[in-house]
Amino acid sequence: MTIFVNDKPERLLKPDMDNFIVSARKYRPATFDMVVGQDTITTTLKNAIKNNFLAQAYLFCGPRGVGKTTCARIFAKTINCSEPGPDGEACDKCESCTSFNSQASFNIHELDAASNNSVDDIRNLTDQVRIPPQIGRFSVYIIDEVHMLSTQAFNAFLKTLEEPPSHAIFILATTEKHKIIPTILSRCQIFDFNRINVDDIVQRLSWVAGNEGVTAEHEALHVIATKADGAMRDALSIFDQIVSFSGKNITYADVIANLNVLDYEYFFRITASAMQGDVTSVLLTFNEILIKGFDGYNFMAGLNNHLRDLLVSRDEATVKLLETSPSIRQRYREQAVDAPLSFIYQALEIGSQCMLNFRSSKNQRLHVELALLRMCNLSSVSPAEEVKKKAEQKPLEEEKEIEISPPARETVAPPADTPKPAATQYKSADSPDDPKKISIRSAISGNRTAGNTVSEPIPETDQPVAHEFTADELNEAWSTFAAGVKEESPRISVTLSAVSPELLPDKTIILKLDNSALKEAFDHNYRARLESHLRNTLQNTGIKLQTSVEATERGEILYSPEQKFNHLVSKNPSLKDLKKTFNLDFE
Repeated sequence: MTIFVNDKPERLLKPDMDNFIVSARKYRPATFDMVVGQDTITTTLKNAIKNNFLAQAYLFCGPRGVGKTTCARIFAKTINCSEPGPDGEACDKCESCTSFNSQASFNIHELDAASNNSVDDIRNLTDQVRIPPQIGRFSVYIIDEVHMLSTQAFNAFLKTLEEPPSHAIFILATTEKHKIIPTILSRCQIFDFNRINVDDIVQRLSWVAGNEGVTAEHEALHVIATKADGAMRDALSIFDQIVSFSGKNITYADVIANLNVLDYEYFFRITASAMQGDVTSVLLTFNEILIKGFDGYNFMAGLNNHLRDLLVSRDEATVKLLETSPSIRQRYREQAVDAPLSFIYQALEIGSQCMLNFRSSKNQRLHVELALLRMCNLSSVSPAEEVKKKAEQKPLEEEKEIEISPPARETVAPPADTPKPAATQYKSADSPDDPKKISIRSAISGNRTAGNTVSEPIPETDQPVAHEFTADELNEAWSTFAAGVKEESPRISVTLSAVSPELLPDKTIILKLDNSALKEAFDHNYRARLESHLRNTLQNTGIKLQTSVEATERGEILYSPEQKFNHLVSKNPSLKDLKKTFNLDFE
């Protein structure tokens, strides 16, 4: 910056600005103990150094910003240290360590494979490998983004990687291990670096903030750590950005405003309103979110994550899966107590379906609003569900019985020789001793009818109902049932319409069918329904329905493969032996 003093130009220097170093570089770990979240890998490398059990090639792979290149540099520095400590760390005092710290070491060579990925670059590296180190024991070659090498370069590198000079060690680093050919992988010791969890990042950020004289709210650091997605370098970069925005005091409000992150409070409000069925509050809150500039897709993704966090908060065993601050975790626990499990499951399904179809929707705002309305509708319980819920809560023996007095009806005593029908089969299972009393459950189940074919059931009395009926009344009731099952089974409807029922004096009705297959199907699905329909319609509990196969002159019609086979066996018994010999089937 240039200013003018007494009409002479003067240079104004700002030491703080000119000497600024980003936190990702300033606080890069210099020892294995400073590496965050990779304890297994650092312990293995330190033990290998202490025991002098070093391989000729290592492959460090994993996501961005988790310490791959950092660990490679620390490893290269430590194996050349002339006086390593008892814990396997470098001394930072010997000539090799001081040259490394000043970036003047001739024993460590870094190669960017993204820009040096040809066969000629690998040949130059192969020639360089032959030169022994001037200081220290090993020449370490760190090749970053090694997956960018061409196939020809990989093949040219194979022999050197498998049998390098005794003083050469290769450390390959990559974020995409699947792009490396298997022959390279088989020549390396592979270390998979993990994403750094939120708590470890928060702890590291708190330490950095203390060193920089910055006060930061715990919730604010949690948001930064979550936004970093497991990468420490990203977290430190975001930290510098927030410090530039808010100065030496980092608050939760500043972080969510600067990073364009939706506040937890919105998700708590929408979930609480949806559980109460408050459509107005949900829509107004969503409109407020859109006014702030947030995208509907990201909002729905955040709401799904919120519902997932509520789900894991319901159990002490899974609450540790929450990656939030203690205060926010407590709020999740409180709302999880009020949120029914069925609501969470169904709301998650609605939210997932909304995200799946969001991009293809012509009106994306309406698409999200419809999903929110469906979530609000989950709180409304239908009357049938309320009855079912109350019935489940109330023990069966506490059911109240309702007395139903049968309507006055003229009854005609059956003839003396008419057998008395079994009236007990129509009594409620809940009250076998008193036929005048039925339970609520029996009253509900008794009104269930199959389509329009069954009328209201006959009230139970002390004596069976034996109302006389004519043949025309029987045919009319018969036709009504046949018409009622037409849509359900056209074949049964046509069959019943084509035959005339045969009524015996004891009120037994005989139905003759054409074949045994039709008889079996009718008996299984329709005989009891037709019998009940006739008893209720004709007001006679003595009606019984029997089915039989009508024998015609041309004999029974053969429908099933088994019937056809038996018919052929009756004419030629040797077919049975043929079937058994070759293990044949009817089909």
